[in-house]
Amino acid sequence: MEIGWMHNPRQRQVLVFFVLLSMYGASAELGPYSVVEETERGSFVANVGKDLGLGLTEMSTRGARIISQWNKEHLQLKVQTGDLLINDKLDREKLCGPSEPCILHFQVLMEKPLEIFQAELRVKDINDHSPVFTEREMILKIPENSPIGIAFPLSNALDLDVGSNNVQNYKISPNSHFRVLTRNRSDGRKYPELVLDKELDWEEEPEISLTLTALDGGSPPRYGTAQVRIEVLDINDNAPEFPQRLYEVQILEDTPVGSWIITVSAKDLDAGNHGKISYTFFHASEDIRKTFEINPLSGEVHLRSHLDFEAIQSYIINIQATDGGGLSEECTLLVKVIDINDNPPEVTMSSITKIIPENASETLVALFSVRDQDTGENGRVVCSIQDYLPFFLKRTFKNFFTLVAEKALDREERAEYNITITVTDMGTPRLKTEHNITVLVSDVNDNAPAFTQTSYTLSVRENNSPALHIGSVRATDRDAGANAQVTYSLLPPLDPHVPLASLVSINPDNGHLFALRSLDYEALRAFEFRVGAADRGSPALSSQALVRVLVADDNDNAPFVLYPLQNASAPCTELVPRAAEAGYLVTKVVAVDGDSGQNAWLSYQLLKATEPGLFGVWAHNGEVRTARLLSERDAAKHRLVVLVKDNGEPPLSASVTLHVLLVDGFSQPYLPAPEAEAADAAPAAALTVYLVVALASVSSLFLFSVLVFVAVRLCRRGGAASVGRCSVPEGPFPGHLLDVSGTGTLSQSYQYEVCLTGGSGSNEFKFLKPILPNLPPQCPGKEIEENRTFYNSFGFNIQ
Repeated sequence: MEIGWMHNPRQRQVLVFFVLLSMYGASAELGPYSVVEETERGSFVANVGKDLGLGLTEMSTRGARIISQWNKEHLQLKVQTGDLLINDKLDREKLCGPSEPCILHFQVLMEKPLEIFQAELRVKDINDHSPVFTEREMILKIPENSPIGIAFPLSNALDLDVGSNNVQNYKISPNSHFRVLTRNRSDGRKYPELVLDKELDWEEEPEISLTLTALDGGSPPRYGTAQVRIEVLDINDNAPEFPQRLYEVQILEDTPVGSWIITVSAKDLDAGNHGKISYTFFHASEDIRKTFEINPLSGEVHLRSHLDFEAIQSYIINIQATDGGGLSEECTLLVKVIDINDNPPEVTMSSITKIIPENASETLVALFSVRDQDTGENGRVVCSIQDYLPFFLKRTFKNFFTLVAEKALDREERAEYNITITVTDMGTPRLKTEHNITVLVSDVNDNAPAFTQTSYTLSVRENNSPALHIGSVRATDRDAGANAQVTYSLLPPLDPHVPLASLVSINPDNGHLFALRSLDYEALRAFEFRVGAADRGSPALSSQALVRVLVADDNDNAPFVLYPLQNASAPCTELVPRAAEAGYLVTKVVAVDGDSGQNAWLSYQLLKATEPGLFGVWAHNGEVRTARLLSERDAAKHRLVVLVKDNGEPPLSASVTLHVLLVDGFSQPYLPAPEAEAADAAPAAALTVYLVVALASVSSLFLFSVLVFVAVRLCRRGGAASVGRCSVPEGPFPGHLLDVSGTGTLSQSYQYEVCLTGGSGSNEFKFLKPILPNLPPQCPGKEIEENRTFYNSFGFNIQ
């Protein structure tokens, strides 16, 4: 059993050549190895690792294993040692039948890298079967006038062993008339022939019984016996004759059982019983007797069982014709079985990879072999898979194929592939075999989370409750598992001065956004921030989206009256000449509202008056005008209460009290009196408006608070200087400088000189220039006289 095929450098070079050749899809040969049948399980056959020139660990690390197409695994490979062992007792007769030599083909597969080595195991025969005669008793009818030396063929014995262990010779029991000779047939089998050595005498001995013994060549030999009974006949001098010694016939392997095959016929010139012929199979094997049958009277041969070309391609049948006198003649019938395409291709999977990563290219998915037991075109096969799949088949060598992914796969495009390997032969009709493989594509983190929108705009009303859910952002990830689990977070603010951490928070699991505190539209009208979405892959991938929060205004600011100022200690009094006509502009109520839109639309109405019907207020601009001509009967002093109301829901309001003094004798209204000029160090008659703008900023937010302080000092020529003066308070307006950020408010005040520019029927004014310290107002007296209303050149909502 020891194989020595690498005893010289030349043989080792051949091995290296075949190993290198196998790397390109070819295979090298191993062996041949041999073993005696019936060897005990676990017996050593050879060391494959040594024959391949591999170390002890290489067989294991390279994934070596045995591949065969047997029903049972007769061999096993110990990868730790490289030893090839018997896995089960081998019965040569069951494996190969009468064929010799008995060779079992197998392959040694190396998976890393892929290599396949062809090998064969020869099973040697032992003498474990005795010869057996198919006929335990043979009857010969021999005429008494048979000549000396005539030979009579006898049925041979069958032995399942082969070679020298098969039947080698025959012996006959001692007698005075016959001896036995051992003859060789054309197929190598030996059969006995009975030779007449002494003339027979029917009258002296009509019947002779002999024992025929068949011996094989084993040591010690085995034997089998049969009885030969010889009936001595009266003279029959004509034997049957066939018109031809060889008959040939072809028959398809799918021919139905019972079909007629051929008819053989022999003639005998004798008359009577000596001329009657019977037909039998002579020296027929068990396969022939199971497959065919012959009519003993007519010589018709019929099919007894199904044919199988893949098992037996032809039959040689010896037919004997025997007459009634015992004389016989033989002919040969050669039956050739014609192959039909009755075997579909067979697929044997050797290796399958069911899960492959999506970023791997040219990945080996499966290694398999195909075969078809038919011959010719019936046995030629082609392999294919679906055209639209990103895989291809590659023939490696002989009947082995590999299924390979042709490119890197994308799990997000397709996560599972159902591959059908179709093997079709070229016969008629074509037969095919399909083998299905399901390949799963495993995920890698190659997709960043994607927001449903690149930017989000949220409508949040001011004065909200803390922890209010103000909206959500959402991102999806096309990956799977942890690679698709998204976590949300707030990114650093675009403006580092924006206190984002105190304004909003985000739920990291679902992207819900919450306001951390109550928002104030007047302090912060809008702000922006970025939200990040990161997956849990390694490395993690992320994306971001912009969120804009717009604060919607609530009507939470009442109107604020800028003019006239409500100073109890020095109320502002308006002077009106009694000669004024109806519609005379007395003054204008100027008010602002910290809200916006409809909430800041203001309307005016006269709530109370000392003398109803004398004065009226224009609802849309707050102008107070005379409603009729004045007369001497009208009281000199009047007190008016004007209500200022916004258009919010619900509406908020403020009220202002006006003092009006009716004066006589103004031939030129609005000219300064000498008393008034002497009262003031600066030109007291000048109309000066001080506009104080307080700007409150909250870090770098988009929203800022603008407060306007306008003080109008109207000095009209009157009886006393104190009557025509309006005092102007210093400093910001109460309640209008708000700490919106919680960290303090920066404010700055400005003063501007405002001069009236129109006539008494106008309602416009203009800003001239900032009032610098120690510089008096610059309104000329003439312009003062001609002005009655204001023009807001800064765009503030002053009404």
